[in-house]
Amino acid sequence: MFGALTDKLQNLFSSLTGKKTLTEDNISDAVRQVRLALLDADVNYTVVSDFVKRVKEKAIGDAVLKSVSPGNQFTKLVHDELIELMGSNEAPLDLNGKLSVVMLCGLQGSGKTTTCAKLAAFIGKTEKHKKIMLAACDLQRPAAVEQLKKLGADLNLPVFTMEGEKNALKVAKRALEKAQAEEFDVLIVDTAGRLHLDEELMKELEAIKGALNPREILFVANATTGQDAVKTAAEFDKRVQITGTILTMLDGNARAGAAISIREVTKKPLKFEGVGEKIGDLQIFNPRSMADRILGMGDIINLVKKAQENFDEAESAELEKKLKKATFTYEDYLRQMGMVKKMGSFKSLLKMMPGFSSVEGLEFSDKEFGKLEAMILSMTPSERQERDELSFSRRKRIASGSGVPVDDVNRMVKGFKRVKQLFKSMPNMKAQASKMGIGDLKKQMEGFKKWR
Repeated sequence: MFGALTDKLQNLFSSLTGKKTLTEDNISDAVRQVRLALLDADVNYTVVSDFVKRVKEKAIGDAVLKSVSPGNQFTKLVHDELIELMGSNEAPLDLNGKLSVVMLCGLQGSGKTTTCAKLAAFIGKTEKHKKIMLAACDLQRPAAVEQLKKLGADLNLPVFTMEGEKNALKVAKRALEKAQAEEFDVLIVDTAGRLHLDEELMKELEAIKGALNPREILFVANATTGQDAVKTAAEFDKRVQITGTILTMLDGNARAGAAISIREVTKKPLKFEGVGEKIGDLQIFNPRSMADRILGMGDIINLVKKAQENFDEAESAELEKKLKKATFTYEDYLRQMGMVKKMGSFKSLLKMMPGFSSVEGLEFSDKEFGKLEAMILSMTPSERQERDELSFSRRKRIASGSGVPVDDVNRMVKGFKRVKQLFKSMPNMKAQASKMGIGDLKKQMEGFKKWR
């Protein structure tokens, strides 16, 4: 996600690994490199200056622990300051009260309309008892209303529109009346993209805010625009007092400027982040998770959340017993890979694990999963239970039965052994990530790079 910034910081931390102690000289050099890396990532200049000042003061003021290397200690300082800078804790939506109005605003092209649907899906999943309606108040962009209507239909949610109406304020007022009359719990309002310099449209936004009295006014920022998004968020905050920000397109080549700067500049929390194109690709912004990702430490926090949402608790407990007793079989492998597939692409999931953020060639497609399933189902019950060794003749029979080359069967067997070890290691990965240096962790994970 943050490629260049992550690489520069990892190289810096690695360069401190050989140091015996943190001195004022090597701290000054390290802080200078952090400053340059952050500025190159388009982080706000004032934010960078304040950030490196705090890091330097704490680094010089801290006694180096004998049990912790200087590189790891400096890494922890940067990590902790990043968490503090981005808000420390998650910031939940305020959905209390009889009707909660959530208004989205921002520049054109930031992804507001899609984010409205994603937010509705998120609320529907986490607050199942709430009745949700969407309101199409973006009357500037051609097809914006139709887009929201289609997204609403996909979610089986009502979308309030007024065909032919050109006044967004009138649509907003009528949407509120309908939501109140029909006792909806949440009204999510899409508004037109606008520049903060467009006085007429900014006055329209202020008027909509006055009419709706929203509990949440969320600025939707395209993370790839970096510092420009930060400046725009600050201007929107002056006019309509935003309550938080949603960062979109964080699955692209974001330079991290917006993610790191926006909360400090606006003094308003980062509430959500968009991590993909699908409706379900919206997650609560977690400062610790983002700091982990920026420093190349994976994303254990959101990996665990995904697992909790998709894994059956009883099956997971049974699997844990099997792993501890080393009785994990090909049948378990197939079942487990199927469950993992529900969480998203294998590539995205593995990159959430410490040590995998920069590893290429990790994609595991649906077609490949189908081949894996065919090979395992072509085994005898004894082979799937690992009671019979997979000799060459058995592998040839499995290949013939599943319609694949023998080489694919050989790769599947190797992959099974690696994934078996990988699943056994997963519970300890977060602890390893916090105790080990980045360089050490990469060496530890080297054996998993060709896991399939």
